[in-house]
Amino acid sequence: MEISGNTAFYAGLSTLQSGQNRVDQAAEQIANTTLERSLTSQSSEAQVDRLRSVDRSRQSDLASNVVEMAQGKIQAELGVKVAKAADEVLGTLIDTYA
Repeated sequence: MEISGNTAFYAGLSTLQSGQNRVDQAAEQIANTTLERSLTSQSSEAQVDRLRSVDRSRQSDLASNVVEMAQGKIQAELGVKVAKAADEVLGTLIDTYA
């Protein structure tokens, strides 16, 4: 019996990596937003008034980035489960047919 690349295993690893990238990008966006806020907190009153309107949109961006991080975490966890299940099935097939 010839065993070629286990596509389910690699699909799990790919999903894990995609989830990790999703978390990394969302975390970077959150960090950038936090950095921009700290820089604008040292602004004058007129600038603060202008930035308050922009700040509302940033709050929604922050919320969407937090949701994106949570989705990335779940995606990574599911990728691990798929890879683990594929590994267990392959091990069972080898034990059964060896």
